[in-house]
Formats: sequence, structure tokens, C-alpha cells
Amino acid sequence: MVDLDVVIMKDEKVGGYISLVPSFPDCHTQGDTLEEVTKNTREAISLHAETLIS
Repeated sequence: MVDLDVVIMKDEKVGGYISLVPSFPDCHTQGDTLEEVTKNTREAISLHAETLIS
């Protein structure tokens, strides 16, 4: 298990939330709720990590 910083911001233009992972500059996602953006962020980190391993 690795701890990563995640930045979650409210998207004022279209609603919902966006998240960025500073340790992985190309890793970002969005969701309509905090629960959804958190789930999507975990999935994005996992997928991004897979590309680093292969």
C-alpha cells in the first residue's frame, strides 16, 4: 500500500468534482459526488500504476 496525495476540487463550471494526483501528473478524473470522484480516483491511480509497471 502506498500513500499518495490527491487534490479534489469542486468544478464550478459543470458541477461535480475533479481530482488530480500530483505524483502522477497525467492521472486525473472526475465525478458527480465526492463518493464517485473518490472511487474514480482509486481506479485511475490503479490503472496509471499498471502502465508504469508494464
